[in-house]
Amino acid sequence: MFTLLISLIVIFSALLVVLILVQNPKGGGISGEFSSSGATQMFGVQKTGDLVEQLTWGFSIAILVLVLVTNFTLSDAKETSTSVNVEKAATKTVPVAPAPVAPKQ
Repeated sequence: MFTLLISLIVIFSALLVVLILVQNPKGGGISGEFSSSGATQMFGVQKTGDLVEQLTWGFSIAILVLVLVTNFTLSDAKETSTSVNVEKAATKTVPVAPAPVAPKQ
């Protein structure tokens, strides 16, 4: 389950990076590619920008939700199992220091 969640986070993150790189902050980006006369009638510049923006928000929210679910999945696993260091510390015996010798008078 944990591996599946991490894999989805990595895939969505890569897609989000691609979507962000496709956008142009000055209104160009992929919307500018469809600005010719025939493509404007078919796709519409505003709709393309809306789609890219919606996908960006969707992937961002999906990553946030997956990270939270992964955190809760991981914290449930930590409560049921103990650390290897805790187990070793419980079985280890600590040597007792020798009693101090009183000086002779």
